[in-house]
Amino acid sequence: MILLSEKAGEKVTISVIKADIGSLAGHHKVHPDTMLAATKVLADAKKNGLLIDYYVTAVGDDLQLIMTHKKGVNNKDIHGLAWNAFEEASKVSKDLGLYAAGQDLLSDSFSGNIRGLGPGVAEMEITERPSEPIVVFMADKTEPGAFNMPLYKIFADPFNTAGLVIDPRMHDGFVFTVLDIYEGKVIDLYAPKDIYDILALIGTPSRYVVKYVHRIDGKIASTVSSERLNLIAGKYIGKDDPVMIVRAQSGYPALGEILEAFSFPHLVEGWMRGSHTGPLMPVGIKDAKMTRFDGPPRVAALGFNIKNGNLVGPSDLFDDVAFDETRRTAQIIAEYMRRHGPFMPHRLGPEDMEYTTLPDVLKRLENRFKPFEMGYKPITRHDLEKM
Repeated sequence: MILLSEKAGEKVTISVIKADIGSLAGHHKVHPDTMLAATKVLADAKKNGLLIDYYVTAVGDDLQLIMTHKKGVNNKDIHGLAWNAFEEASKVSKDLGLYAAGQDLLSDSFSGNIRGLGPGVAEMEITERPSEPIVVFMADKTEPGAFNMPLYKIFADPFNTAGLVIDPRMHDGFVFTVLDIYEGKVIDLYAPKDIYDILALIGTPSRYVVKYVHRIDGKIASTVSSERLNLIAGKYIGKDDPVMIVRAQSGYPALGEILEAFSFPHLVEGWMRGSHTGPLMPVGIKDAKMTRFDGPPRVAALGFNIKNGNLVGPSDLFDDVAFDETRRTAQIIAEYMRRHGPFMPHRLGPEDMEYTTLPDVLKRLENRFKPFEMGYKPITRHDLEKM
C-alpha cells in the first residue's frame, strides 16, 4: 500500500545495507528464518516512524536491507537500526548452527556508524522526481571494484548507453568519484573529458573503486558500497560483496541501458575463498545462491519506483530470458577458469592474496628457504626423514 503522508518532491534517503550474518550449508544462501528476524526489526521501525518503507531480501550468503527514510546518509539511527537487524538475524543463525554466524559483524557493539564495522553500505539522498525509478544491484563472492566496468559502460560508453549521444540531458556527461581504498583518498574525474584517466584508475578494481557518479549539475546518479573487510579486520574473513544504487530515466540512463552493462559477464576477483577470478553472472533472486566452487560470482538487480518515499515493486530484473546467453557465456568462462586449478590467472596474484589464508601456508615454509648457488643439490630422502 502506498502512503501519501509525504509530499512529492521532498528529500528522501535510500539506504542499502548488507551483511553476511550466517548461511545455510556453508557460504551458500541466507536462511529464511534470519530474514524474518531482520524483517521484524524493520517493521517495528516503520511502525514507529523511523523508516518510511523497507524491503528485505538476500543474495547468496548476504542479508540485504533496502530502506527509505528522511534521516539523510550516515545517520546513526538508521545505521543502528541495521545493526540491530543484523544482530537479531545473527542470533537466529547461531541458534540454527548456520555457517559463519555473524561473520560480518566485526564488533561486539554499535558505535554510532555502521561503516568500518563490517556491513556494506550504499546510500543516496535525493529529491524525488514525479517518477523516480531506481535499480538496486547486489553482488556476492566479489569486491566493490566489480562494478567499475558496468558503471563505466552505463555512464561513459556510448556503445552501451545511447542516451549519451542522443539525449541532450545526458550529453554533457557525468562526474566519477574514484576512491583509492588503500590510501582513503578520492578524485573527481569527468566523462567524457577524463575518460582515459578514469580507465587508467578503475582498470585496477582491487584498489580504485567508483564510489559515486553524479550528473554535471551535481545530482547523484549512483552510489556503491566500498567497504573492504580485509582492510578493516586485518585478515581474510570473507569477500566484500558490494551493493549499488543507480537512478534511471529522465536525465539518467534508461533502465535498459543500465542493465545492458551487465550483458557481458566480465571477470572479477572473489569466488572461492575470495582468492580466485571468475565471471560475474547476472541472475534472478531465485538463482542468487552460491554452488559451484562457492559461486560463480553473481549479481542480482531489483527495480523499484520511489513514490513519497515508498518502495513500489520490486521487479526481479535479471530473472529474464534476455540474459540466458549471458549466463551461458558465464558458464563457459567459469569452466575455462576452473581448469587452471591453483594457477594464476584463476588464483589471484600475490598482492591480492596477502589477506587470504595463503600467508599462513607460506609462513610454514619460511625456514626451508636457503640461498641458491651453482652446484646446488636438492635434499635427499634421508633429509626428509629428519624433517
